[in-house]
Amino acid sequence: MPQINDHYLKLKAGYLFPEIGRRVSAFTEANPEAAKNLIRCGIGDVTEPLPEACRNAMHAAIDDLGTRKDFHGYGPEQGYAFLREAIADNQFQKINISADEIFISDGAKCDTGNILDIFGPGNKIVITDPVYPVYVDTNVMAGNTGDSDEAGNYDGLLYLPCTAENDFVPAIPTGEKIDLIYLCYPNNPTGTTISREQLTAWVAFAKENDAIILYDAAYEAFIREDGVPHSIFEIDGARDCAIEFRSFSKNAGFTGVRCAYTIIPKSLTGKTVNDERQAIHPLWSRRQSTKFNGASYPIQRGAEAVFSDAGKKQVKNLVDHYMGNADLIRETCLKAGLTVYGGINSPYVWVACPDGIDSWAMFDKMLNELNVVVTPGSGFGAAGEGYFRISAFNTKENVEEVCRRISKSLSQ
Repeated sequence: MPQINDHYLKLKAGYLFPEIGRRVSAFTEANPEAAKNLIRCGIGDVTEPLPEACRNAMHAAIDDLGTRKDFHGYGPEQGYAFLREAIADNQFQKINISADEIFISDGAKCDTGNILDIFGPGNKIVITDPVYPVYVDTNVMAGNTGDSDEAGNYDGLLYLPCTAENDFVPAIPTGEKIDLIYLCYPNNPTGTTISREQLTAWVAFAKENDAIILYDAAYEAFIREDGVPHSIFEIDGARDCAIEFRSFSKNAGFTGVRCAYTIIPKSLTGKTVNDERQAIHPLWSRRQSTKFNGASYPIQRGAEAVFSDAGKKQVKNLVDHYMGNADLIRETCLKAGLTVYGGINSPYVWVACPDGIDSWAMFDKMLNELNVVVTPGSGFGAAGEGYFRISAFNTKENVEEVCRRISKSLSQ
């Protein structure tokens, strides 16, 4: 009988969003009338149509596949040059990132988990708390942790609390050897940002400790304030200590289309078991060549169109739409007397629960009394207890209705 990967058995009861789905399904079965008015502001899925420029590019790419002359079969696993060059020219023109340091994939979620394939056992790994659950669960699956304690924290991971007291930016650890550091800004779930000075300090720490920062910048397109870094590679020295993950999912509405990219500078190195320096770039390239056949040609043509003149305008309109929703949610919660974070440079609004109500109780209250699905903060880690996340990814009409319900219920 084959032996299974026992590390999967260490995982907690369920991934956060499937657990939310289970509870919502139970509610809808028990309350079919109320379910007709259900509005989902939990999972960060988009609602608005794909930009026309992207749709037109994908239609044209489909037509290419209908002729022998323009047909495309297997593409380069690292991504087509036309898309890698468009990203380098438009996203990193002022930063020293070349097209061949950009790897196209089918999602940042996939990349943040798959990156562990090229790192060995025994690394000391830093996780922020609260945290996007994928970072934790993929390390558990890979065997990088022990069992979890009663608070849900796994032995072998170093958790750094992100709280209102530290503006949701973790304190740099002292006295420990660190190897891999997960940072996500604008942050999921808190919607908060990191300053240039704070990110500079993390880069300096990583270089001093010979560590690598895994920097998730999936929400950088939603930054509206000046002075907030969009990329870790804006910081001097980051090429030698960072990998960055980006996505087309939220800014261009590609959640169901699937396209993202990861930046791995050629100067970035790790070490072998013999303590020899080894470049990370060729390892990831080999990993992708072996385990991935590349994002499809029509999808990559659609992603390329994001950087056309029409695409840029249409993506900006999408971002403005969702951030307009975030403004409505944020202002409504503030007027209801709730303490609110995020929602300024991110489509997520992080709200403190009223006194005496924990995260899952607040989830149940919003579901049963307001027929609104939110995300309980404790699902993102122990430091998320006492908060809930509201996603601005929705139609304006739905968000306006959610705000009416919040104003009527929580202001009382």
